[in-house]
This record gives sequence, structure tokens and C-alpha cells, in this order.
Amino acid sequence: MITKPRAVRGAVLGIVVGAALNACSEPTPVFHADDNPARLSDWGLFALDGASLTPSPDTLVFRPANTLFTDYAQKMRTLWIPEGEQASLVNGEIEYPVGTVLSKTFYYPTNADGRPVRREEIIAESIQLANNRLMETRLLVRRSDGWDAFPYVWNDEETEAFLRVAGTTKPLNLQTDSGSEDFLYFVPNENQCAGCHVTEHPDGDLHPLAAVTHQLSYKRYQADGDLRLEIDALVARGWLAEAPLRLETISYLNDGDLEARATEYLKINCGHCHNPNGAADTSNLILDGFHAQLVNMGVCKPPVAAGGGAGDRLYSIVPGAPEQSILLYRMQSTEPDEMMPELGRSLVHEEGITLISDWIDQLSGDCSAR
Repeated sequence: MITKPRAVRGAVLGIVVGAALNACSEPTPVFHADDNPARLSDWGLFALDGASLTPSPDTLVFRPANTLFTDYAQKMRTLWIPEGEQASLVNGEIEYPVGTVLSKTFYYPTNADGRPVRREEIIAESIQLANNRLMETRLLVRRSDGWDAFPYVWNDEETEAFLRVAGTTKPLNLQTDSGSEDFLYFVPNENQCAGCHVTEHPDGDLHPLAAVTHQLSYKRYQADGDLRLEIDALVARGWLAEAPLRLETISYLNDGDLEARATEYLKINCGHCHNPNGAADTSNLILDGFHAQLVNMGVCKPPVAAGGGAGDRLYSIVPGAPEQSILLYRMQSTEPDEMMPELGRSLVHEEGITLISDWIDQLSGDCSAR
């Protein structure tokens, strides 16, 4: 478990931060076309002044409609496109120019003892260090030959994040309403980033999952107080000539159609592998939102490649019986050879379990008749 007194951390930040993430001047984002900087500060994406981690005003803080579960970590996302460059629409999807940098900073709110606390995810325009703990900042960088992924891990003093191509783990004790949970927070290595960001296997390329048309077609209150689609902010900055014509995306967190919410949850958490061209294509389980029938999502579908991960259950989804459904069994497991998703989490997402259980519970049908 990582703990450090607040007073000590503040003192360290006050002395060191000027040499790390520049606190004396406004940061200017930098595109590194060839080299891979060892320090996050070399990208110029943030200012760290001892009180907060604040994105450069040249970047855009955004929130996708639906987010991947990562052990209840909060996430602050930014997007930057170099001056004079613009994204384009190709078949309705955003094609980002060379030089684009996406960042995702993972952090946990903390209590008075400095211990991480489980809370509902919020939209943060900056991260206040007095009551939050920085864990890592992942970058996706658009270079001439495609996207590259870089995991930067924050030091204990929270004065700098360093590139860790091999990934790492950090033991944490997460405070909850009912007590606490010990777990290993997992930072993926560069190759493991492909487990989610490459959706066409084995020869596909990395690409964004959050800064895409579907996830940015989501309406929220922006920093200026206006309620508008996230993608409109790209248009307002001149980073996109016009927004695509499509329906507004729903969030699985919102009230609304249960099947639509369940579909969005499975899409963001499972669809990167469970699609016709993904790493889990042999399962014939389609969870990317483009299924033709409910059987493609697993309703009354026997397992093809689940192995011991089936938990002695007969079908991926049994209508009206979540407790008999393989899908729920794998979501509830934390065993490495059973759990799904198999990367990016050590804990069970209780709210996700509730959503998918409620959806399965209201499904009609009888698998024994098939």
C-alpha cells in the first residue's frame, strides 16, 4: 500500500516541481515524432504547481459517453492537435492528423489518511493533489506510421511521471462504504496496450477507443457552462471542419432503455476483443454493438472457447437467469484464467454486474427449447 503524509508531499512538490512539470510558465504541448521521452513533462501537456495537475489550455479536456472500468480509478482525458493541423472524417469516423496526442491520467480520490477512496467517476478539468493520488498517465501519439502507446507512471512524490515500457503494479488499499479492498493496481506494458487498442487481430493497428465519433457524440455541460456534444468542441477549436450526422450516444450510467445501456457497457468493456475481427473472434460472441440478433450477444448460445471459464454453466446468457449465465460468471471472477475483461482490472465492477444482471433478468426466452 502506498501512503505518504500530505505535508511531506507538498514540501517535495514545492521544491522539485519547477524542474519537472513546469509550474512557472504555461505549458506548451510538444509532438515528439521519433524519440520517446523518459519524462511526461517533456510532452508539455500539464502544469504541476504543488496544488494541482492542470492540462495545458492548448489541450481539450473531454469525457466519452462510456468509459472502460479500471478498478474504480478516476480518469482525466485530454486531446491535443498541433496548430495548423485538422482531423477529418473518413466514413463517419475521425481520422486524426500526425502529431495528435491523447492523454489519460488515472488517479484516486483520497481520505484524510491519504488512502484511495472508491467514488463515482467525475469530470475533472484539473486534479487537486491535496485530496487525490496520481497513478499513471497513458499517452496515445499519432505518428507518421500510426499510433504509439506510452505508459507513464507517477513517482511517489507526484512530481513527475516516468515512462515504464514494461508496465508495473502498485499495491493499493481501496476504501469503500463497507470497508476496504486490497488489490494490485495494474499498469500495462506497451504490448498489452494493444490488447484493447487493436480491435482487428492479428495485424491491425492501434487506434483510440474514447476519442472516436460514437463516444464523442455525447452531450454534457462543458467548462463554459454550455450543454453540447463533446464532438462540437473539436469543431469549435477548428480541429474538425464539421461534426458527422449521427444520433446522440447514450451513457450506460444514465436512465433509459435497459438493453441499450447494457449494449453500451459491453461495447466499451468487451467489444475491442469480442467483434468479428477481434482477438476473441473464435468465441463467436459479438459484443461491439453490431450484433444481428440477441444470440450473437450470447443469449442461449453455448460456449465455444470458454474452457474452464464457463463455470459449469451451459450458455453465455440464460434469459431471466443471470446466475446461470457464463457472461456474469466471468465478469464476477477475479481469477486470471476466467475473468473478463482479462486485462485492466483486478476488482469486480459491482455497478456493471448490477446493470448486466438486470438486463438478463428481464430477457424472455427458454434455452431448453433450442
